[in-house]
Amino acid sequence: MNWIYEPWPWYIAGPMIAFIMFLLIMVDKNFGMSSNLRTMCTICGAGNKADFFKFDWKAQKWNLVVVSGTIIGGFIGSYFLSTNLAVAIHPETISDLKALGFESAGTAYLPTELFGTEALRSLKSVLVLTIGGLFVGFGARYAGGCTSGHAISGLSNLQLPSLIAVIGFFIGGLTMIHFIFPLLF
Repeated sequence: MNWIYEPWPWYIAGPMIAFIMFLLIMVDKNFGMSSNLRTMCTICGAGNKADFFKFDWKAQKWNLVVVSGTIIGGFIGSYFLSTNLAVAIHPETISDLKALGFESAGTAYLPTELFGTEALRSLKSVLVLTIGGLFVGFGARYAGGCTSGHAISGLSNLQLPSLIAVIGFFIGGLTMIHFIFPLLF
């Protein structure tokens, strides 16, 4: 049963994603994760404070099932279907990251220097995570959705705004990793 521990090949996973997207198009639904944050805030009463959160969240409860499935599926995949929690990255990338001070590169799923509990004791790490989170949140709100919504759902619907957003996401990511990230670490 070694196949359980290997990632699904593109020719299986790709058509499965396309099939799900086809089903969503057929029932006139859009996929995206960031819209669920709005739904959860509305459920918690944020509509009493801001008009942005005043909408019929019950019409979006199908998407909350997607979020729940993502969390449960991630847990099952991580704890029951994986033998190696390290991300397979190129040895040169591992060397570059280690030169920047990320000793966990190639051995952990996420760099423990940024996402481990000890990172919370470092003001620099807390600032990087906080400012990065604010930029991601602002970008997702400004673009009208997150990377998963635009890149998977929007592009499959041939929406020009999604193409523009995805190009912007890539430009932002490349700028961050090649120019800003080396200055921070």
